[in-house]
Amino acid sequence: MMRMLKTAALAALAIHLASGLAFAQEKLTMWSRSSSEAFMPPLIKAFNAAHKTQIELQIVPTAEMVQKYAIAAAGGSAPDLLSLDLVYTPAFAASGQLEDLTELAKSLPFFAHLSKAHVGAGSYDGRIYGLPMSADASVMLWNKKLFRQAGLDPDKGPTNWAEIEQYAGKVNAIGGDIRGFYFSGACGGCNAFTFMPLVWASGGDILVDGGKRATLNTPQMRDAIALYRGLVEKGYVPESARTDPGANFFGGFATDKVGMSPIGAFAIGNLVKNYPNVEFGVTFLPGKTGGKASFAGGDNFVVTAGRKKMEAVREFLTFAYSLEGQTLLAKLGSLPTRGDIAAEAVKSLDQRYLVATEAMAIGRTPSSPVYNDIINSSTGPWKQMLNEVFFGKDVEGSLVKAEKTMQSIIDQSGK
Repeated sequence: MMRMLKTAALAALAIHLASGLAFAQEKLTMWSRSSSEAFMPPLIKAFNAAHKTQIELQIVPTAEMVQKYAIAAAGGSAPDLLSLDLVYTPAFAASGQLEDLTELAKSLPFFAHLSKAHVGAGSYDGRIYGLPMSADASVMLWNKKLFRQAGLDPDKGPTNWAEIEQYAGKVNAIGGDIRGFYFSGACGGCNAFTFMPLVWASGGDILVDGGKRATLNTPQMRDAIALYRGLVEKGYVPESARTDPGANFFGGFATDKVGMSPIGAFAIGNLVKNYPNVEFGVTFLPGKTGGKASFAGGDNFVVTAGRKKMEAVREFLTFAYSLEGQTLLAKLGSLPTRGDIAAEAVKSLDQRYLVATEAMAIGRTPSSPVYNDIINSSTGPWKQMLNEVFFGKDVEGSLVKAEKTMQSIIDQSGK
């Protein structure tokens, strides 16, 4: 009997060790877009070094990610995990390609502190399919050196649209190739990121009723357009902005020849590291008479449908949302996505990041399964409208047409 018990015990031990070895050797595959190459590989490396679960990361060119994942998911060869541009989460959720993370998400003790914009964009039909992975927030930069030359207070950024116009005019008056303001006029995505918040901060919106109704032709939108048109017509914006598809989104400000530029918080680290001679301040994107708003960009963490390894997923998310994980991400270029420890995560960085973390906390992201078709697409209504209303003649006609087209695309997607 004792021999039998010993044999059984040894067998049980062998099974336990084998299962432990299998768990130790278990690997999850993950894709991340190339725009996150500065911080995702180090995050995964740090996780792998401290955990039994191992993640094999593949970097995919940003421009190829959506199509590559769609094809892989349809063909059964998708990775287990994905760091996906958050605006595309509803589309993949609607098509049944993502695992429902609702129970896991709500069981996380810090769930209430995760970026609400990311969770909102990661939700579809009342369920959660995406959680915050990385983040950026839109802010306003101003050039302190040019402000000083223009006779302005170099430590005070604009707090409303009248100040934007006033400060841009004074900087522009310096002369030469100095201009007061910059935006990429032919970039739909850039202007979603930096122009929409002007409307939001003024009480307007772009999509309402859960993303089912387009609201472009509003007083707030018309006022925001009038602001940009005025800056253009007065010569405060470089002529090159008209055709810039986003290639000079950051470079316009980095030249030290632009007074103000609405941009992403990513620019803070880039300027500090690569353009140390540019003196700059960071503030919020304001509404017409005050207030503030921000577009929350970045990636959501999603799991391919059918992959049920939720304990391993929890293990990774717990690390990514820990102070160690959030600090590592912040140091390498992503804003923290967990609000209750955001200030702690950036405390060793440039103090201007504190404004960015506040912008992240109030950040918003429009959520729609057809976001790409209505906003990002180069032939979509948002992109077409912007070029016409900023630089063309028929603002009212362009707004009416864009809203009608956008609504038609939304309605078609629901059929």
